[in-house]
Amino acid sequence: SFLNMEHNICRSALQYFMIIYPSIFIYGHRASGKSHVMHVLLKELELPHATVSCVECVSVALLFEQVLLSFFGCDAASLLPRSPSLSDFVRIYRQQCSQSPAKQTRYIVMEKAELLRDTDANLLPALLRLQELDNVTIILLSEIVWDKFRPNTGCFEPLLLHFPDYSKGELQQILSQDRHPSYTAEFYSSYINILLGVFYSVCRDLRELRHLAALNFSKFCEPLAEGKVKETDTHKLWRNIEPHLKKAMQTVYLREVSSLQWEQMQQMEEKESGALRGLSAHTHVELPYYSKFLLIAAYLASYNPARTDKRFFLKVDRFNFTPKNLLNHLLGPKPFPLDRLLAIFYSVVDNRVAPTASIFSQISSLVTLQLLTQVSHDDQLDAPKYKCAVSMDFICAISRTVNFDIVKYLYDFL
Repeated sequence: SFLNMEHNICRSALQYFMIIYPSIFIYGHRASGKSHVMHVLLKELELPHATVSCVECVSVALLFEQVLLSFFGCDAASLLPRSPSLSDFVRIYRQQCSQSPAKQTRYIVMEKAELLRDTDANLLPALLRLQELDNVTIILLSEIVWDKFRPNTGCFEPLLLHFPDYSKGELQQILSQDRHPSYTAEFYSSYINILLGVFYSVCRDLRELRHLAALNFSKFCEPLAEGKVKETDTHKLWRNIEPHLKKAMQTVYLREVSSLQWEQMQQMEEKESGALRGLSAHTHVELPYYSKFLLIAAYLASYNPARTDKRFFLKVDRFNFTPKNLLNHLLGPKPFPLDRLLAIFYSVVDNRVAPTASIFSQISSLVTLQLLTQVSHDDQLDAPKYKCAVSMDFICAISRTVNFDIVKYLYDFL
């Protein structure tokens, strides 16, 4: 097939370049075949290699241990001290290479290599020069381009190879291979065509599209299972699934519910009326505990005037004041600085929380999920500003999960 031919070409090119270049930087978006092609290539050619996931190796010690373990065994890995430095790794690696010379090129594959930017500044330049010690090639797999990856200290420039995104036709061909055995290939292909017609403009991630295809297929088959339509009645099947797919667009990338939970939630919303009806699927999003309080603090900072913070959050008796009638909610969310968000967060959270990097990373995650909006420029590092991007119904639902009565802290509702 076309995709097999394309991968064969990529593998042939990689095999050629791996012989010549000491380091290769392979980049492309998520689920574009980078790891799969490398795994198949190294396995079929039976090349000695060490595959290191930078997500799993949370410290350089684990990274060094994984490389030594893959090439030289447990005895070599045990030579590392408890907190090894780069010089310790180089010393042991050189020693093992002299005892076990390489008969052919060794390969170190670093998956999610963009995480190396958070390690010591000298680690990446040292890895790219590792061929000075041994016949080894470093292969970096990343989702970002080299210009954003290159360290400021300078290093050897690797060979750059780009894995482009799959086209709509290629996605159609790949996803159609996951067909259900109870249905024909033509029927499942028509379903994938409908799915891509809805989601392709907003999502081209193969993994996410595969998840959406599995999630919504039972709904697509409902009229067929009930005997109301035939497999060839594509128009009727489309009319049945269209509102369901458009509603599912609200949860693209969030993965807040499993397939079973999604079906149960849809049945609940169809049966119930009242407060739950009309709320989007975002109302049911499951966030980490502190992220919920960060979002609550962001909502309070967006809709409460800054001058009322002392009245709400100081550990003294409340001041008496008369609010204006829903004026702040009518005008929409206001931007607020990061220090105000953190001050409110530490006031409303139940227990004492240290200002760690985890808290700041959860703020970035809320921005990525589009629950917060950063309104200041990216280069404005001293005082970034944000706005809360969720509705009143959404924040009330989040507040109930942590037993926090947010209405008592809203200036407009006192």
